[in-house]
Amino acid sequence: MAIRLLGLWLFVFSSVTVAAAKIDNWQTPEGSRVYYVRTEGLPMADIQVTFDAGGARDGQQFGVAALTAALLDTGAGSWNADAIAQRFESVGALFDVSASTEMTTVSLRTLTDKALYDKSLETMQTILTKPRFNAPDFKREQSRTLAALKQQEESPAAVGSIAFSKALYGSHPYGHQTAGNLKSVAALKIADLQKFYKNYYVAANAIVVIVGDVSKEQAEQTALLLVKDLPTGKKPEALPDVVLPRQATQQHIEFPSTQTHVLVGLPVTYRKDPDYFNLYIGNHILGGSGLVSKLFDEVREKRGLAYSASSSMSPMLKPGPFTVGLQTRNDQTTQAVEVLNKTLSDFVNQGSTEAELIAAKKNIIGGFPMRFDTNKKLANYVGMIGFYEMPLDYLDTFQKKIEETTLATITDAFKRRVNLNALQTVTVGKREAAKNSAK
Repeated sequence: MAIRLLGLWLFVFSSVTVAAAKIDNWQTPEGSRVYYVRTEGLPMADIQVTFDAGGARDGQQFGVAALTAALLDTGAGSWNADAIAQRFESVGALFDVSASTEMTTVSLRTLTDKALYDKSLETMQTILTKPRFNAPDFKREQSRTLAALKQQEESPAAVGSIAFSKALYGSHPYGHQTAGNLKSVAALKIADLQKFYKNYYVAANAIVVIVGDVSKEQAEQTALLLVKDLPTGKKPEALPDVVLPRQATQQHIEFPSTQTHVLVGLPVTYRKDPDYFNLYIGNHILGGSGLVSKLFDEVREKRGLAYSASSSMSPMLKPGPFTVGLQTRNDQTTQAVEVLNKTLSDFVNQGSTEAELIAAKKNIIGGFPMRFDTNKKLANYVGMIGFYEMPLDYLDTFQKKIEETTLATITDAFKRRVNLNALQTVTVGKREAAKNSAK
C-alpha cells in the first residue's frame, strides 16, 4: 500500500518552488556537514549521505571504491540483501548506492509519515554503519564486475573512453575508470574493502543532504541519527593537481566496428573555476546544445559525416575533461576529424555570434529550473553544492552569472583555457579507414 501511495504522490507532484528554496547548512558534533531544504506539498523526503570516497581514492587498487559501495546493501547488521530490500519495500521507500570518480552517495527517498520514515532511516543507518562484507556477497559482486568489465572490451565507446581518460590524466587519480580493470578487480580481497570503508566512511568525511517536507528539528535529528555510529575519522588529503598536457597526441585503437569513435579534448575546468560560466555557455554554443550547436551543424547538417557530434565540460574538484566527440563511418574518419578540429579551432579563435549567444542564454536560463523541479533533482544539486563547497546561493545566482557572460569574456576564456596545441585525440575503429587521421 505504501509503495502505491508513494507512486501516486510522485505522479501528481511535478515540481517544487526552487526560487524560494533556502539552503540551511550546519555541522554535526562528529564533523559531518548538513544541507537542508524544506519543501512543502508532498509528504516525502529525499536524503543523501555523500562521502569523498569515489574512484579517485582507489590508490593503486582500481575499483575498490566501486566494489565497496556495491556491497553496502548486500548485508548489514542482522539483515541480508533480501531482508534489506523487504524493509524498504514495506514502507514504500527507494534506496540506492552509487559510486563515481569523486564520490560515493547513499540515497533514500521515503514518505514522512513517522512510522514509515523511522523504519527507512533505521535501515539506511544500519547500512551506513554496519555493512557485513560477507564472502559470498563479495564473490558475487566481484564476479559481476569482472563480467561487466569483460563485456566492455566489446564496446568501442567504452574502449575509447578508457583510453581517453588515460590520455588526459595519465597516472592521476582521474585517469582510470571507477569500476577498475580486470586485473585490479580480480586482485581485490574482502580485507581491501573493509580497509577502504574504515578509512573513508567516517563522519568527518560525510555530507548529509535532506530535502523534503520535514522540519528543521526533524532534519537535525535525522542527520545526527545517520552519522552517530560512524567513527569521527578525518577528511582525506586533497587530490593531487592535474598536470595539463603540453603537446598534442593522437592514438588509434584498432577495433572491428563499422563506425569509428572519435574523442578529442583535454582537462579544462573545475567547480570553483572563475572562468566556469564563460566556458559553460561557450561549450553550449559549440557542441553542448544538441541539434543547434556549431559542431552538429558543421559535422552533421552540412556534411553528413556523423549522426551526431557534441562537446561537454565536466567540472570536478580538479580540472575535469573537456570532450569533443563523434561517431562516423570508418571511411569518413579523416574528414570528420578535420572538420571537428577546424570547428573547434574557429570557435576558440573567433568566438560565436551575438545571435548564438542570445539563443544560448535563453535556452540555458529557460531550461534551468527543470533541472531541479523535483525533490530528488533538488537534492542532487544541493549535494553538488555541499560536496564542492559552492556558495549556498548558487541556484539563485545562476541566471545572473549566465547573463553576465559576453562574447568577449567567452572568447577570452576559451583562448586561455583550451590549448589547441595540446589536444588529446583517441580514435577507435578500423585502421585502414582511420590511419591518415590518427597514426
